[in-house]
Amino acid sequence: MFSETELLAVFRALSNPARRQMLVWLKEPMSFPGQKPEDVEIGVCVSDIQRRAGLSQPTTSQYLTTLRQAGLVVATRRGKWTYYRRDEENIACLLDTLRDVF
Repeated sequence: MFSETELLAVFRALSNPARRQMLVWLKEPMSFPGQKPEDVEIGVCVSDIQRRAGLSQPTTSQYLTTLRQAGLVVATRRGKWTYYRRDEENIACLLDTLRDVF
């Protein structure tokens, strides 16, 4: 169950169309060029997300950080690269909370 503070963070994260779009894209990680099936568990490289979004690297990283802080995505470091994937378990919990609240 999400607390009121956590719900506010989620709503803030989802208030931006570009962040919402990133979350949608991450639902289908194999849609990113060069993505390998064995990489799906780790996620999509931030540079691939940035390229698709057409945003600067700092803006893309900030948007993904906001989604991570809201509990919607998980970040994994591999060397100098950061990969993001949706946190499906937390998203399911969020949906349960919303059903209970509304």
